Amino acid sequence: MKNEMRNDEAVSPVIATILMVAITVVLAGVLYVWAANLAESNTDGSLELYTFSGQDAPGSDGSVIMTMDSGSDLGWASITIKASVDGAASSTVPMCDADTTENCWSSTDSDDTASWNVGEAITVDTDCTGVCTVTVNVLNSREGTTLDTTVVDAE
Repeated sequence: MKNEMRNDEAVSPVIATILMVAITVVLAGVLYVWAANLAESNTDGSLELYTFSGQDAPGSDGSVIMTMDSGSDLGWASITIKASVDGAASSTVPMCDADTTENCWSSTDSDDTASWNVGEAITVDTDCTGVCTVTVNVLNSREGTTLDTTVVDAE
C-alpha cells in the first residue's frame, strides 16, 4: 500500500491571496464612499443667503441704487462692488471720496459705518450718460464668492 498524505484541510496559497486582495479592494471602496459622503455632508453652518435689489437712481445719469433685502451684516472691508455698462467688462468700483465722484459707490446710512445692513442702500455711480444697462456685482472678497448680480436699465 502506498502511504499517501493528503492534506485537504488547508486552502491553497493562490486562493488565499485572491481572497485577501478582494477583501482589501472591497474595504477600500467602502472607506472611499464613506469618506466622500462625509466630506459632502460636512458643513460648518456658514451658508449665507443674500438678496439684493437694484433700481435706477432718480435724477442722475448711470446711477443705480442697490439695497440689501436679506442676509446678515456684511463688513465693508470684505465687500467688492463691480459694475459694467452696456455689457462692457466689469471693473471694481471704489467707495466715493472727495477725489472720486464717478465710477464709485456711496452709502447714505450713517448709523453703522462698518457694515452693510438689511434695508440699507448704496448708490453705484457709473460713467453712463443717457440710457444704459448697468450690471452691478456684489462680491464677498474674503470668501471669493459672488453674492449678487443685478441688471438695471439706468437713465
